[in-house]
Amino acid sequence: MNASAARKTAVVTGAGSGIGRSVALTLAAAGWSVAVAGRRPEPLEETAALAGPDADVLPLPTDVTSPDEVAALFEAVRERYGRLDLLFNNAGTFGPGGVAVEDLAYEAWRHVVDTNLNGAFLCAQAAFRQMKEQDPQGGRIINNGSISAHVPRPNSVAYTATKHAMTGLTKALSLDGRPYRIAVGQIDIGNAATEMTARMRTGVPQANGELAVEPVMDAADVARTVLHMAELPLEANVQFATVMATTMPYIGRG
Repeated sequence: MNASAARKTAVVTGAGSGIGRSVALTLAAAGWSVAVAGRRPEPLEETAALAGPDADVLPLPTDVTSPDEVAALFEAVRERYGRLDLLFNNAGTFGPGGVAVEDLAYEAWRHVVDTNLNGAFLCAQAAFRQMKEQDPQGGRIINNGSISAHVPRPNSVAYTATKHAMTGLTKALSLDGRPYRIAVGQIDIGNAATEMTARMRTGVPQANGELAVEPVMDAADVARTVLHMAELPLEANVQFATVMATTMPYIGRG
């Protein structure tokens, strides 16, 4: 068996930046073959380049809100690698920040729901089909939840609703995957330092109406946790994990 055939295979969505890129690079460094998906090809190519010439990283531009593009993504993985061991369901968007419920445009609401929830469902559905059909059967899905799957930030109704829904999706998939050796878990992340959380370091609204700078953590700490979850035998599952900046305002009253 050659080196590439011995690798496990993962799909990472939202892999052109931030947490998705960090997870893709960590998996590749650990010897995984990684199909990286995202809307724009250039950032995916950058992720592949950062992994280095010895890594097996396959850029596959994909809009996760499109059923046809999601189907094409997983078919490309099947053709290239023959099987799928892991889906890291990571693609997501905050949507417009600081918009009150009564002022949020329906189009903005729909965009967040389509990306964060419908996209996660479409990718999980495609992964389920492949993991159920392949031999040996089974695999693992890790959904990117959020601290917002537990508690909201002010004026974040769309993002918070989708992340609460992600928890329900994780539980349902975990139950339905049991007969097929498909393990499904969720990682809830708080204040990883990425492009999307840059505003944490300049001040974000708090529940009491004040602005406050919040601590952040290295996205590599998230990636190491995902790798640990991914490399467990399918007989073991981290159902829910929370990885957060230690002193961020979440536990207690701030």
